[in-house]
Amino acid sequence: MIDYIQSVTRAADEIRAASAGVSPAEIKKLAVELSKAKRIALHGLGREGLMMRALAMRLFHLGLDAHVVGEMTTPPVGRGDLLIVSAGPGHFRTIRELVRQASLAGAHTACVTAQPKAIVPMACDTVLTIPAQTMANDTGARAASRLPMGSVFEGAQFLTFEVLILILRERLRISPAAMRRRHTNLE
Repeated sequence: MIDYIQSVTRAADEIRAASAGVSPAEIKKLAVELSKAKRIALHGLGREGLMMRALAMRLFHLGLDAHVVGEMTTPPVGRGDLLIVSAGPGHFRTIRELVRQASLAGAHTACVTAQPKAIVPMACDTVLTIPAQTMANDTGARAASRLPMGSVFEGAQFLTFEVLILILRERLRISPAAMRRRHTNLE
């Protein structure tokens, strides 16, 4: 029988450790890229995609021109823009093609990953590495987490992105009240 409290503690410790393992230099570089971008497009697949949507929402709350790739209102990207993709395992063909298209259009590209030496991150201008288990290493002796598949990576994405927003909020001098004013009133 699974001990709920023990499992929550272990999962939270794993997520904390993964987020704390992010390089301060990498997160600062991504914050600079975000603060300079005219327009930001974000994309991820599956649960990673949900975390990218959460990041897009917070970027919007900061007043940045942020869009989720695939939505009908997502504009084209080009010079001065930034495409951020999530590729925890590092090797999604569809995401690699989005990076290629954005690069051809002159946009900068960034990848959030646990596998910085993989195909997609190596094709990007900026990489944010979250050292966590994903589906690239969730089986056999390599599996370190009690949580399934990429759950630690996805949980660490949420925590890392929220701290990234705090860094950006300070960098852009945006008050919590200004962020709150951008929150929808249609809930």
